[in-house]
Amino acid sequence: MILKKSPAEIDRIAAAGVILVRTMNLLAAKVRPGVTTGQLDAAAEKFIRSQGAEPAFKGYRGFPGSICASPNSMIVHGIPGRYKLARGDLLSIDIGVIRNGWVADAARTFAVGPVTPIASKLLRTTEEALFLAVEQCLPGRRLGDVSHVIQRHVEEAGFSIVRTLVGHGIGRSMHEDPQIPNFGAPSTGILLEEGMVFAIEPMVTAGRHGVRVGEDQWAIYSEDGSLAAHFEFTVGITAAGPRILTPWHEASGGRAAA
Repeated sequence: MILKKSPAEIDRIAAAGVILVRTMNLLAAKVRPGVTTGQLDAAAEKFIRSQGAEPAFKGYRGFPGSICASPNSMIVHGIPGRYKLARGDLLSIDIGVIRNGWVADAARTFAVGPVTPIASKLLRTTEEALFLAVEQCLPGRRLGDVSHVIQRHVEEAGFSIVRTLVGHGIGRSMHEDPQIPNFGAPSTGILLEEGMVFAIEPMVTAGRHGVRVGEDQWAIYSEDGSLAAHFEFTVGITAAGPRILTPWHEASGGRAAA
């Protein structure tokens, strides 16, 4: 069952999104060699709570962190801890924020100092795929249109879509219907309607699309050890077009300090 939101309810999700974006920007300034993912997590939780909100991930199905911090070949669900960032790393940061019972969710992948050309292309392609998907979030389009543009853009660049992980509806709960694959055929799937709110999140690897689960039963890695990127927006479908509820304003593939 897809739970559509009123304009006022979309505004409430956007209010959670404001706090999320401020948190992401705070962490972007801290992503540098020598910083641990645990330090980023602590900074995120402190800031989110200072804004009168809650970290959506902490305690969710037993997850111990306030953010997901996933380096290099880890695609998603990285538990923050002792991992120390190094020059040349990629780091995917996924944040969820609850404000007054409404949830926003977004992710970005950062370059830690200079990275290889393939890593830069991976970041750029994944972020571009997200924006192309947002453009399809119009009343009257089909969910397959969203999925298809992601797949086409990623595969034309020579990368792979992770097929076992999906985006999702969002609102009062972090995960609502529908599931949103990052691959599919155009003009298929559910009809998009005003009031739907989606977390759209391309997850892309530089190698093949297979994945493996880490020993902690949370982290998900590319099976072949190739680099991964993850970008995500919470998006509302409105009569005026798609509304990004978790926008960022930095250049593509935000680069951290060397």
